[in-house]
Amino acid sequence: MNVTCYTDAVIQAHLDRAVAHHVATDVSAVIAAKQEAPSIGAVIDRARQYAGTIICVVGQSTDGTADVAARHGAIVLADGGRGKGEALRRAIPHIRTPIVVFLDADGSHDPEDIPLLVGPILEDASDHVTASRLRGGSSELHGGFDEFFRLAGSSFITACINWRFGCRLSDSQNGFRAIRTTVLAQLDLRENLTTIEQEMIIKTLRRGFRMTEVPSHEHRRLHGASHIRVWRSAPHYGYSLVKYLFF
Repeated sequence: MNVTCYTDAVIQAHLDRAVAHHVATDVSAVIAAKQEAPSIGAVIDRARQYAGTIICVVGQSTDGTADVAARHGAIVLADGGRGKGEALRRAIPHIRTPIVVFLDADGSHDPEDIPLLVGPILEDASDHVTASRLRGGSSELHGGFDEFFRLAGSSFITACINWRFGCRLSDSQNGFRAIRTTVLAQLDLRENLTTIEQEMIIKTLRRGFRMTEVPSHEHRRLHGASHIRVWRSAPHYGYSLVKYLFF
C-alpha cells in the first residue's frame, strides 16, 4: 500500500513549502463540538487563516457553543446526538471545496499545521493525510492509566491496520486529518462514534487510495475533560476494527 511518512528532520521544510503554496479557498475545515464554548472561537479564528470555509457541527450543548461558533463566522449545523462520527457525516453534504480538513474543537490540534496536511493533496501525492501524535508528540497521552490504555489500544489498532494492508502508519486514531472531498464521498462512512477515524483510514486503504502521515503535536485540551470513556468505548473500537478490516 502507498503510505508515506514524513520524519521530524524534514518537517519544517515541508511546513514552510506547504504554507507558501497553500490555497485557503480550496479547503473547508469541519469541527465537531459539544460543550466547547471556551475554546471553539479561537479554534475557528486560527483555522480561518488556512480554510476558506469553516463548518461547525454542534452537539447538544448548554454553554452557547453554537452561538460562539456563529459569531466567529462558522457555518453551524446541529448534530443528531449520536456521537462525533454522526456529526462529521452530517457535514459532508455541505462541503463545496476540493479538500476537507477535520480537527477537534478543544484546542488540542494546531490549525497552523493545516497546510502541512493539505500539501501532499495539492501536490497530487496523496488522497488522505493524517496527523500523527506518535511522530509529533502529545502533551496528553501519558501520565495515567487512562492515557496508557488509550495509547495501548490505539497502537494495537494501528498495528492491525499495518498488518492487514502492509503499510507503516503510526497513529490511526488522531482526528486531525485532510482528505480529498471526492475520495471522502466514496468512503460511504457509517460510524456514529469516534470510531469513524479508523473507519476512514481502513476504507481509504481498502479502496486503493493514497495515504500520507505527517507529524503534528497534540496539546492538552484548553478546558474541561475529554468526552471519551475508554472502557465504554473499547468494545465499539474492537467491533469496528474487525468489521472494516475483514468484511
